[in-house]
Amino acid sequence: MKLNNIKNKTLIHGDLGVWAVFLILCAISLIEVYSASSRMTFASGAYWDPIMQHGSFMLMGIFIAWLVHFIPCNYFKLFCTIGMFLSLFLLIAVLAIGQKTNDAGRWISIGFIRFQPSELAKLSLVGFSCFILSSLRDEKGASPMGFKIVALTAFMTILLIFTENASTAFIIAIVMFGICFYAQIRKKILIGALLLGMLGIGSVFGIAYSIPEKTLTEWQMSEGPLHRVPTWIHRITDKQERPADPRDFKPQENPQKAYAKVAIATSNIIGRGPGNSRQRDFIPQAFSDFIYAIIIEELGFFGAFLVLALYLILMYRSMRIAQKCKALFPSYLVMGLALMIVVQAMMNMAVAVGAFPVTGQPLPLVSRGGTSLFITCTYIGMILSVSHTAKRKPQYENKQIEAPEVVEA
Repeated sequence: MKLNNIKNKTLIHGDLGVWAVFLILCAISLIEVYSASSRMTFASGAYWDPIMQHGSFMLMGIFIAWLVHFIPCNYFKLFCTIGMFLSLFLLIAVLAIGQKTNDAGRWISIGFIRFQPSELAKLSLVGFSCFILSSLRDEKGASPMGFKIVALTAFMTILLIFTENASTAFIIAIVMFGICFYAQIRKKILIGALLLGMLGIGSVFGIAYSIPEKTLTEWQMSEGPLHRVPTWIHRITDKQERPADPRDFKPQENPQKAYAKVAIATSNIIGRGPGNSRQRDFIPQAFSDFIYAIIIEELGFFGAFLVLALYLILMYRSMRIAQKCKALFPSYLVMGLALMIVVQAMMNMAVAVGAFPVTGQPLPLVSRGGTSLFITCTYIGMILSVSHTAKRKPQYENKQIEAPEVVEA
C-alpha cells in the first residue's frame, strides 16, 4: 500500500496552526459563555440549559468544519455561486417577512429553523467574488469587467443588508476592498472606490448631525425601512460625555457600554479569574456582543492579548496558505475568509473597549450564537480545505505532507 494512501485516511488534514487556533477559541468560548450566561440562567431557573445548548452548537460547528475540510476547494466555486443567488433572494425575503430581534428584522424562520440570511450572504459573496476575480483576468491582473461584476453584486448585497444591519454591511465593504486589493485590481479603480467610500462615510456623518431629533423620533416609531436610522445616528453622534460628579453618571442609559467599561476597569490587570465576573449580571449581551469585556474582566490583559493574538495568528497562517497556492481562486478565497473573520473580531473587540460605536457583531467562534457560529466554522473548514486540497506552487511541493488527488483548483 502506498504511503500517501495511508496518510489520506487520517481524520485530520490541513494546516495545524489553523486547527490549533480554532480549537483554542472554541475552548475559550465554552468557558466564557458559561460564565457570561448568568442573566439567562436567572431568568429561566435552568442553570445548565444555556451552556448545554451552546456546547451542542459548538460540537455541531466543529463537526461542520471537519466535514467541510474534506471537500476539494474547487467545488466551492459552484457552492458559493448558488449560495449568492439564494442569499439575494433571502435578503429580499427578510425585509418582507423577517423576524425582529433587538428591534432589527434580521431573521427568517422556517419551521424550527431560525437563521440570519446575512451570514450566508457574507460567505457566498466572498466565494463568488474570488471566483469571478480569479476567472476574469488579463495581463495586468483582475480585469475591469470582473471588478464591475463583483462591485455590482457587493453593492446589491450591502444595500439589502444595510437597512437592518449597518455594521455587517460595513464589514462586507472592508473585506471586499481587501479582496480586490489582493486580486490586483487596477490602482486607479481601487483609489476611486476608496475615495467614493470615504465620501460616503463623510456624507453619513454630515447627515447624522443635521437631522432634527423630532424627525428621528418619528422614524423610530414607524415600521418603515428607516426605523433603524435613529439608532445608528445616536451611536454615531454619542459624545460619551462624563459628568463632573461620578454620582451623576447614569449607566442605565446605555448599560452595555457603561458596564463593559466597568468590567475592564475592575479587571486589575490580572483579572478576577474564570467564572468570577461581576458585571455579567448587568450587561444585557454579556454572552454575545460584549463577551470580550467579560474575558478581560476574568482573564485580565493576558486573556485580552491571547484572544487578539489568536485572530492575528489565524490571519498569518491564512496568508501563508494563500502564498503557497498554485491557483488564484483558492489563494483569494483563503484571504477573503480570513479577512471576514478577523475584521469582525477586531470590530467586536473595539466596541467592547469603547473604541468604536456599539454594533451587533458577535466575536467569531467565541460569542454564543447559532447561524454566525455555524457559518464561521464553515469559513474555518474552507480554509483548512484549501490548505489540504489546493495544489501548491513548485517551490512548496517538496514540503507538501500529502498529495491528494483532486480536480485542479
